[in-house]
Parts: sequence; C-alpha cells; structure tokens
Amino acid sequence: MFSPELPCPDSGIATDPDEEFRQSLVSVCGPSFSTGGACCSSAQLDTLAENLKTVSPIISSCPACFNNFRDFFCSFTCSPYQGTFVQVTSTQTTTSGETAVKSVDFAVGEGFKQGFFDSCKYVQMGAANQFAMDFIGGGAKSADAFLKFMGDKKDVGPGSPFQIDYPRQWNESMTPLTRTPLDCASQDLGSRCACVDCPSVCPTLPYVPPPSDGSSCRVGMMSCFTFTLTLTYSLALAAFIALIIFRAFYQRRHIQLEGEEGVALSTGDAGSHQTLIGATSTQSGHHLTESASSVAGLSLHRAHLGRGTSLLDPLEATQPRQHKLNAWLRRFYFKLGYWCASKPWLTFAIAAAVIGVLNIGWARFGFETDPVKLWVAPGSESAAQKEYFDQYFEPFYRTEQLFFTSINEEPDGVLTLQRLKYIDDVQGTISSLRSESGIRLEDICLAPAGQGTPCVIQSPLAWLGDLDNEEESTWRETLNDCATTPSNCLSAWGQPLLPKYALGGIPQSDAGPVYSKASAVVMTFVVPDSMNATHKALVEEWERELRSFIEKSVVPTTAARHGMKVSFSTGVSLEEELNKSTNTDVPIVIMSYLVMFVYVSLTLGSSGRISFFAPSYSDAEIPEGFFPKAKYYLSRIRRPNLRMIVTSKVSLGLFGIIMVIIAVLSSVGFFSLLGVRATLIIAEVIPFLVLAVGVDNVFILVHELDKQNALHGPSTATSSANGVNGGNNGTPMSPSIRAPSLDDSVPTQLPAEDRVARALAKMGPSIFLSTVTEVVAFGLGALVPMPAVRNFALYAAGSVLLDGLLQMTVFVSAMTLDLRRVESSRIDCVPCFRLSQRVALMETAPNPEGSAVTRFVRKRYAPFLLKKEVKACVLAAFTGLTVLSLIGVRHVHMGLDQRLALPSDSYLIDWFNAIDNYYEVGPPIYFVAASADATVRRDQQHLCGRFTTCDEFSLANVLEAERQREASSFIAEPAASWIDDFFRWLNPQYTSCCRVRKNDPNTFCLPRDSERRCQPCFEDHTPAWNITLEGLPQGEEFMRYVKQWLISPTNDECPLGGQSAYGDALSFSADGKTLTASSFRTSHTPLKQQKDFINAFAAAHRIADNIASLTGTQVFPYSMFYVFFDQYAHLGSMTEETISLGLLAVLIITSLALGSVKTGVIVSCTVGLTVLNVGGVMGVWGISLNALSLVNLVIALGIAVEFNAHVARAFMGAVPGSQAEGQKERDERVWSALVEVGPSVLSGITFTKLIGISVLAMTRSKLLEVYYFRMWLTLIVSGALHGLVLLPVILSFAGGEGYALEDVDEDWMRSAVRRRGDEYAPFLADDDSVMSD
Repeated sequence: MFSPELPCPDSGIATDPDEEFRQSLVSVCGPSFSTGGACCSSAQLDTLAENLKTVSPIISSCPACFNNFRDFFCSFTCSPYQGTFVQVTSTQTTTSGETAVKSVDFAVGEGFKQGFFDSCKYVQMGAANQFAMDFIGGGAKSADAFLKFMGDKKDVGPGSPFQIDYPRQWNESMTPLTRTPLDCASQDLGSRCACVDCPSVCPTLPYVPPPSDGSSCRVGMMSCFTFTLTLTYSLALAAFIALIIFRAFYQRRHIQLEGEEGVALSTGDAGSHQTLIGATSTQSGHHLTESASSVAGLSLHRAHLGRGTSLLDPLEATQPRQHKLNAWLRRFYFKLGYWCASKPWLTFAIAAAVIGVLNIGWARFGFETDPVKLWVAPGSESAAQKEYFDQYFEPFYRTEQLFFTSINEEPDGVLTLQRLKYIDDVQGTISSLRSESGIRLEDICLAPAGQGTPCVIQSPLAWLGDLDNEEESTWRETLNDCATTPSNCLSAWGQPLLPKYALGGIPQSDAGPVYSKASAVVMTFVVPDSMNATHKALVEEWERELRSFIEKSVVPTTAARHGMKVSFSTGVSLEEELNKSTNTDVPIVIMSYLVMFVYVSLTLGSSGRISFFAPSYSDAEIPEGFFPKAKYYLSRIRRPNLRMIVTSKVSLGLFGIIMVIIAVLSSVGFFSLLGVRATLIIAEVIPFLVLAVGVDNVFILVHELDKQNALHGPSTATSSANGVNGGNNGTPMSPSIRAPSLDDSVPTQLPAEDRVARALAKMGPSIFLSTVTEVVAFGLGALVPMPAVRNFALYAAGSVLLDGLLQMTVFVSAMTLDLRRVESSRIDCVPCFRLSQRVALMETAPNPEGSAVTRFVRKRYAPFLLKKEVKACVLAAFTGLTVLSLIGVRHVHMGLDQRLALPSDSYLIDWFNAIDNYYEVGPPIYFVAASADATVRRDQQHLCGRFTTCDEFSLANVLEAERQREASSFIAEPAASWIDDFFRWLNPQYTSCCRVRKNDPNTFCLPRDSERRCQPCFEDHTPAWNITLEGLPQGEEFMRYVKQWLISPTNDECPLGGQSAYGDALSFSADGKTLTASSFRTSHTPLKQQKDFINAFAAAHRIADNIASLTGTQVFPYSMFYVFFDQYAHLGSMTEETISLGLLAVLIITSLALGSVKTGVIVSCTVGLTVLNVGGVMGVWGISLNALSLVNLVIALGIAVEFNAHVARAFMGAVPGSQAEGQKERDERVWSALVEVGPSVLSGITFTKLIGISVLAMTRSKLLEVYYFRMWLTLIVSGALHGLVLLPVILSFAGGEGYALEDVDEDWMRSAVRRRGDEYAPFLADDDSVMSD
C-alpha cells in the first residue's frame, strides 16, 4: 500500500492542493478530502491509487470494508492531521545519503480499529474459496493481528516498506485516529454488504441441530434407554428370584401342614415327573407284573424298561393327528429317494447333463472390478448425479499424493534443508517420469493457465525458490512467512497455496502455527480425469509407472537414506488394491476343504464310538494246540479293527464335498449366463458358506440312514430270530436293537433302496424347510441394490439351492452305492477289494448306546435342561442376553471403512492413516444448478449473492448461511459463486479485467494488448454497471461476455478472471448457444470417521433440497464420495424392512411346514432373537452396519432356521401316548426331539459350520475377517444356543400339538414299536429298572 521509495521525515504543515491534485485526491480517497490540506505528494497519491486498485477486486464487493480500508490508508498517507496520530520513531540513511523513515507509530482508536477489522473479516474471495483477510491480513483473527500484518516491514508483497507499529498506549502529544467505521450491516447502500461478505445480513434459516453421537438423555454414564432396560430387567429378575424363594418356602410349609399323607402324595407326583427327565425314581411301584397287562410278553418287556413306557405303547395309545403337508412331502421324498436309490447311475447321468448345461455360462464369466459398479446401486440418485456431473463438467480430478513423515518422531518435525532438497529431487523426477507411451506429467496434469504452463503441484516447494541458494539459517523463516501469507509467495501456476494442502501435523505456539516444524510434508499432483477412454488409458498408464517408481525407488531410498516413511496413492491405486489377486488366500480355501473332508469322513463313519481296535481274541478264535500261557497272552491283545476300513465314509464324505464345489460352479455358470458378473467376495466367501451350510444335510441323511440300517438292515432278521428262539449262538445283534420285535408280521429287513428312501422320507421335509428358508433369506439379500451384495446373494442362493437339490437326488444315489459296498464288505475308497465274510462278521463290534454326543444328550443334557429350575434359569439368562443385545444394537454405527476392503498389507492403508492424521482438508463439494437459465434475470437472481436484487434465499446466500453453522452443514469454506465474480469482472472500475478495443467495442482485448488501445467493457455502457443488476448482460449478450470471461486469466492484474477459477464450472450446449448447467464449489469440513461422511452426505442433500424448494431451481450436491455413501440414506429403513420380511417369510414357511402356527411363531421368535443377538455383538465388536452386514443379518435368518427347524419338527412328530397331557406331554416330546435330532444338530450343523468358517480367521482380508468370520462365528454360536437351549425350553411351555411323522397306520405302528423297543428305552428306564443304565 506504500511507495517502494521510503518517505522522508517531514514535520511541516499540510498544504492546500491545486485543483487538479484535489480532484485526484477526491477520486482516490473520497469526498472527505474535498476540502482542507493534504500531507502527501502526487507521486504518493498515485502509488496509493494503484495499490487501492489492486486490492479493490478482493474487497470492493463489501463497500463497508473497502471504504474503511481506503479511509484508513488515505488518512495515514494524506490526512492534514497526520502528525497528530503518526509519529516517526526511527530513521535510516538511504544509499543516496538521504534520511528516510525506518519506523513509525500509528495511533488508531480502538473503535475504529475493531470496526475496520469487523467489516473485512468475513469478506470472501470466492474464486479461491478463501477469505479476503487471508490476503490483506495474513489470515488475522483479531484487529491487532490485522494491523500488525499490514504494518510489518516486507520487501515484497502486500505490506509496508518500513515498519509501522500500532501501540496500544501512546504519548500525550498524539491523538489517535478516531473515525466512525462503516458497518457492513448498515442500511446505507454505500456501506451495506451482501450476505456472503457480512453474516449479519444473512437470512435466518430454520434451526438444524448438529448430528449427535448418542442420546442426549443420560443417567450418569448410561443413556436413558440403557438405564431403563437395565433397571427393568434387574427389577424383574429380583422379583423372579423372590417368587421362587417364596414358592419354595410356601411349598415346604404346605407339606408340613398336610402331614404324612400329603407328603406321600406329593412325593409320588414328583417321582413320576422325575422319571420323565431321567432322575432317580422311588422304590414303590417300580416293576409291573405280568398280570398287570393284557399281553404277557409286552407287559414283561415294559417291566424291564421301567415306568412310563406305556406313553409310547402303540397298543395302548391312539394314533395322533396327521399333517397333510408333511404326509405329502414324506410320500414325495420316499418316491424320489426310492427312484434315485434304484437308478443311481441314471441319476448321475441326468445330474451330469443338467450340471453341464448350467456350466455353459462359464463362457460369459467375468469379474467386475470397477468400484463404482461394485458398490453403487445403478438406479441410485447419487449414481445418476455422478453421471450427470461427469457428462457436463468432466469427472473429478485424479489425485497422485505422497506423505513424507519421520520414521522416528523428531521434536523439530520432518523438515530439514537436506530432506527438502531430496523431496525436491523426487518431485522433479516424477515431473519428468515417462510412461511406455512417452506420456509425461506435463501432458496430463492440471495447468490452470493452459497446456504447456506450469502444472498444479501442491507441496512446500511451491513457496521456496532454488533450494541451492537457501541457507540453513534462513529457510525456516522463509517457509514460515510463505505459509503464513501464501499470497506473498505465489506458486508457479499463479495461485496462492494454503499451508493445509502442503503440510500436516503443524504444531502450535503462543505466536501461532510453527509451519517449519510440521510432522508431515504433503505432495499432490493434480491430474484431470476424462470421459475419453483413450486419454484415460494414457493417464492410467502413467499412474502405473508412477506407482512402480514410488514403490521400487522412492519408498526404500527415503527410508534408508533419509529416515522418512512415504505413504502414497495414485489414481489407479484404489481399484488395483481392491481387486488385487488373492493368491495368498488359496491355501486357506484348500485347507478349509481338507479339514472339512477329514471331519466329515471320520464323523460320518462312526455312528457310535470311534474304535481303532477290536476286542481281544476269544478262546473259540484261538486254534487248538497253543500253550496255555500263549492262549492267555493272546486273549489280552487288542487287535486292529479291520471293519473300520469298510464302515468308514471317506469316499462318501469326499463325494459330499465335491457336490458342494459342483453346486458353486454351476451357480456361477448359471448366473454368468444371465449376465450377473462375479466379484472377488463371491470367489472367496461362497465356497466357505456353501460348504458350511451344505455339509449339514449330509450328516442328517447319513445319521438317519444309520438308524434305518439298525432297524431294517441285514442283521435285523438274524437278531429277531435269535430273540424269538431265546438264543444268540454267537451272532451279534443289530447295534440298535435292544429287544425282539413284538409283531412278526411286520418285516424287519428291507432292501437297501427301501432304507435309503425311508431315510430321505424321514428327513426330507426338514431339509426342505431349512433349504427353502435359506434360499428365501439369500433371495431377500438380493433386494439390496448394491451390485456386489446383490450378486453375492444371488450366487449364494443359487449355490445353496443347487446343493440342496443335489443332496436329495445325487447324494441319495451315492448313499445307496456306499450302503451296498458296506453290506458286501468292500473296502472304502478301493471297493474292488473286500474283506472275507468271516472277518467282516467277527470284526463287528456294535455300540448299542450310540455316539458320545448321543449318550451325552440322552443321559445328561436333555434331562438336565428339562428340570424346572434349569428352565427358569434359561429363560432368565436369555432375557438378559436379549437386553444386552438391545443395548448393543444401539451402538452399531453405519459405514464401511475402506481400509477394511483392502488387503491387510496394502500400502494404501498407510496412506489412509496419513490422511486421517495429517491432512486437514475436507473433500470438495459442488452444488450443481441443473435447471437454472443464467441468461435470464430471474434465474440470475436465484443464483447470485453480491447484488442488491439477488433473492434473499438465493443459492449463494443459503450456502453462506449454512457455512456459518458448519457443525450442522459440514461446509467449511466460502462457496465460489461464478455468477457474482463474472458480473464483478464487468465492473469498469477494474480496468485490467474486461477490456474491449477502443476502435472496435465488439472485439475483446487480449492480455498482451496495451492499455492505450483498450477500455473497460462497460465504461460507456447504458445503463452503467451497478449493484442492482440493472443493465447487466442477459441473453446473447450474456453468452458473449461469459465465454470471454472463461478464457480470461486469473492473475494479479485481475483476480476475477474466470480461466483458472471457473474454467470447469459452466457447461454449455453442444452448439454453444445456451448454458445448460453450472456449479458452485466449496468444501466440507475435514471428515475423519465414517459417521462424518454419512452426516456430511445427508447435510449436503438437505441443503440442496432446501435451495430447490426456496428458488424453484433444480439443485443437487456432488462430491466424489457421495456415490459410495448414498446407501446409508436408506440403509436403516431397508434393514428393518428386509429383516421384517425375512421373519415374516420364516413364520409362514415354518407354520406351513410344521403344521402349527404356535410352533411357527416360537421358531420365528427364536430366529429373531438370534439375529438380534448378532446385531448386539456387532455393536460390541465394532462391526458397522452397511450393505455387507445387512446381507449377513438376512443370511442369519436362514441359517438360524436350520438350528431350529430340525428340533421343532422332531418335537412336532414326537407323539406320546394317551396318558400324557399338558406340561408333561410337552416335556416328553422335547426330550424325544433332543435325543432324536440334537446330536445331528450339534455335530452335523454346529461343528461343521464352525470348522467351515474358522479358517476365515486366517484370511489376509480384513473385510472377510470382520464381516464374515466375526459375524458368522457369532451367528453359529448364537444359533446353536438358541436352537438347542432356548427353543426346547419355550417348546416345553408353549409348543403346538404334535402329529405323526408317518402317514399310514402300519408305518406309525412300526415306528411306535421301534420307539418303544429301542431309542427311548434308555430314557424311560429308571435307575432301578432291570435294563437301566
């Protein structure tokens, strides 16, 4: 603001200027100088005028600021009373020997000083998304700092050539400059500023509360919700315990009052119930005599079994009701099983043909790798807006960014002169880097001044000159000065670079930020993206070359020689890392299948204990002639159990796993044929999922076939004959037959095909129920519009469906062949070899009690669970678990940290961490006016903000009002209003901006044209340029001027030029005659967490919708991350709807399949609690809610049904005799269900799923670990607990009425005899019965 020549001290009085000088003085300093003297020369006045002209485009949009600024410096320079408030404090001798001013004191009154600062502190430079105070006051935050910046001596840039001090205390000879400052909110048009420059005049918007981290209602450290639930549960639990204690006390007191007779009656009842659950019975009435029964043999057998057997006696019980759907399914599956078992090779051939057809689609197989196409719903609003923005404004910039940080923390930060020189070398090398096609940075970079001009490279080097000339003692001062006042150190591309773009981790001191001690150096190469595929391919080629150079050269060299760590990203990095080959996960997949294969093979082949050794040799087996001692030792030796190599199921287990693989491959082929592209998540997760789900049915079918073999296998007839004759003759009984058949008319031995068909008929409806619910659950997951998730759900649903179909057809045929092999004593895996009949018979060592799991469930678990006190504890415990889950669900946050989607060793993880730790820059945001016709005055008023006739709630004004409440709006910077800067560019006061030829006003002057040949565009315009918009361009005139503005350079002479700041802010029609759309640029506050991005997305759309409703203009916000966060706008409601639909589907399916609405409701509630439990663990384990976790919650519905369906169906089919009623009847059926299917659910469903999923813990992908391993592990554990603990307890209280699983009298009678004589005998026998365990 001062002449570069230093003024000389002058204590003379002011002189009256001549007329010409007076006119110049008034034109520069205003009418206050129209009278009186002046203390400045014409040269000083000319310098002041030029400087005011320079600053005018920056602050003249606010008249109050500009007039206060002008008055301040005009008073300092020319006021006739200058000597009263300015005092020279020191002088210096110039090179010419003259005495010049070195420093002065300028006394300014507090009122004027503060008013001056207040009028200017909010004035904006929209083109730079900054405040004018950053340029004229160095970003000052107070009036004193503002004046200090302007008074500090500076050799270059804005400031003074000598030191000006503004003392708070001055001597008595000085009188401070005390003027009434102009107020930006004044009603005087000569002072009043627009909303964008003066918040006081901004319209008042409706209050919008900032997003909260949690409930505002709290009780101590707990939210009101948590406190209420905890208190309610605690009181209920205390009341429950008190009730139990009171009831026990009351019953004891009642027994004492009743006397001995009452005690005896009570004891008898208790003993009856204890018999039901396997407890020790009393001694009275333990055995039934033969005369007590109408059938002697039957009564004798019941006497051996113990009390309660009559409940299952078909001769004393009425046949229960039938369920038509179950009967139809049973007949269907029997016919299907019998056909497949009778024609195994034809079944294989048909299946192979179908599989071959399905796999034709592999010819169209392909992976989707574009992140946008993977994670964004095609019909989403944000996707359409992104497409619109890319089409009309070009895609957003591609960022090539590096962070340099110290490996070891250093007190002086990362910067040293040596490191700066090295960083300069790296920047230079990258700038000259060539791709294979010869592309260099200068060919693709953002160059604001045009192709061939300097590229935008944001780094501290933009502030510094030649580092070779920098000295160790001065470089820090230079860097601090430039970072403090970026306008003093313009970059090579002509724009100031703010320190937040170049430095990170800046420490603070009492004097302000210490930029030279920053913890991180940021280097960013800005590269425009393009819709042109050819150009984009060239850019990506250079980026891959850059990535290779940084990885192989910069990273190791920087660490080894300079002690710095480099974190970086290129434009191709994210897509490459998201789709990086997962070869390191291949061994995990293989190991998963191997472990499952071993488990299935060992478990399927052992219906009882796994014994590798047979009993010792008997005397009959030792040939005669052995010495007595030799015979003794031989009888003690345990020989190898050769029968195991026949009964093992290695080949059958392998076949079951191969079917899983075939199902997955066929599903992929089918959906590939339909054009559904695969993803890497599908490739990695679905094999685990289908393996864990599919093997369950294999266990269930094989275990049921073992039971059918025990009842109707080849040894059954022999056993029956031996039982009838009363002898054994050394032939072992069937492993499962504990007593002879009571009805010789019922055949006990059935062909292999019949047994396999009966096994499928028995378990087919359960498999149907679980498969249908799982497929429906996956189908509901396909409702999620995100392609990666939808495709995953479709592929998974297809795989599960195909696997279920193969199991009920092809695997049935395989079981038949395997059964024939076993019965012919052929060795597993090598069926061409067989054991001799003698060895096969002698090596058979049946275990009549079943497997260890079966014995545990029958003897320990089921009786224990059905005790009254245990059931009460179970209900109390699961109620508490539900309360905890409800609390946990409220701590589940939305989002998906993109670091989780990357391999655990990806270099991008370090870059994301550096962004969070050091980069205090928010993502840019554009508010696009899609329907406003800016050539029409009314739409101009809808958009502008700096003119008096602009709408009060125009787009620019609303954005500024929202910026002032950034906690709610997440807008951090002033919006760049192109229309305001364009109209101000036309202002003839700015003689260096819009210029036309004097001799041809229709021709625009070029930047190189001299001043004498040009004049301002609106100098002679009628009406003259004014702040009311009257006379400013419209229609064709508007288009003519705006196109010229867009090619006018943005420089010191005219900061309002549109080339650099707004070159991509406007979009024209193809013929260039109309303006189709325009954008207003600003930026978000720094967003660090997922919730910040979600809240910013929601706030931007709220603001755009508000603007659209106020102006009638179609407005939408766009930022590069919106397209990925669009899902969260509807995810909460989508989650509720999807899970509700899933539960409704489960209710309908289970109610129909089980034949009881009551039981269906119980199963649905148990499934719902399982899902709720998974959601609660998500909150505890820090798993966010997103499309992936939503699909997993839907999957949880289907898989949870599998834990419940088999138990519920067994409960419905476990029908006791006529003597059992109410609670006792339901307890018996629960016990029967647990014994019948509990072992299969535990070993065949729970363990297989745990084994199949556990290997995911070793994956290198955090995404798979968090969203698949953790969630599925929680699901399996929760599903097993709810299915095997909670469900039986609830069924024992409120289960529906049972029915017969069989559909004809003969089958029901035979099954009842089987139940009476075999499976339930260990349960019904009391400790004192003849056959008691």
